Amino acid sequence: MNVYATMPLAFEGCPEEEMQVRADAFLATMRKRRTVRDYSDRPVPREVIEAAVATAGTAPSGANQQPWTFVCISDPELKRKIREGAEEEERAFYAGRAGEEWLDALSHLGTDEHKPFLETAPWLIAIFAQRWGYDAQGRKVKHYYVPESVGIAAGFLIASLHQAGLATLTHTPAPMNFLNELCGRPDNEKAVILLVVGYPAEGCLVPAIGKKPLEEIASFL
Repeated sequence: MNVYATMPLAFEGCPEEEMQVRADAFLATMRKRRTVRDYSDRPVPREVIEAAVATAGTAPSGANQQPWTFVCISDPELKRKIREGAEEEERAFYAGRAGEEWLDALSHLGTDEHKPFLETAPWLIAIFAQRWGYDAQGRKVKHYYVPESVGIAAGFLIASLHQAGLATLTHTPAPMNFLNELCGRPDNEKAVILLVVGYPAEGCLVPAIGKKPLEEIASFL
């Protein structure tokens, strides 16, 4: 029988009426979140980014293996190189790699191969999934539920940054192998999201789109 350490749960509940107020308030906050592609170069304190990434690190993960790495980038030269690498992949994407069906699905968003926000925004956060890890003796350790775990952590990160008053963009150039070299990440890590973080540019416009209502996304049985 395996013996594992435990500790008391630090759980803070609240009355049902306050529970509803909190839930509604958070919903109202998150409904204001929009993907932004036009950024100001106004600086964002590193401490804010650190707190948001630390929040992402509290996400649940398979076997608590926490199979993620967040590379936070503010260096202008590295951002320039990332933009060059991303735009190279995006040119191939829009020139035919994506296929007409995928391009048609994107058409209402007005996206193209030009990604100036990768240089303008004060921060980029490259999110890597650790496909496997190593134990204290350097032996290879299989990671479980990696996509699910990293996806949840990325959601925590986006919500935390929005709560802090910042805008984000989930950029996913494909393939993303160039990020391993530019960010100095090992072979066991795979880049899954390049998160753009900063303040919206003055007069920023976003597509006039909405989200599906509750009755289209949920079923209560």
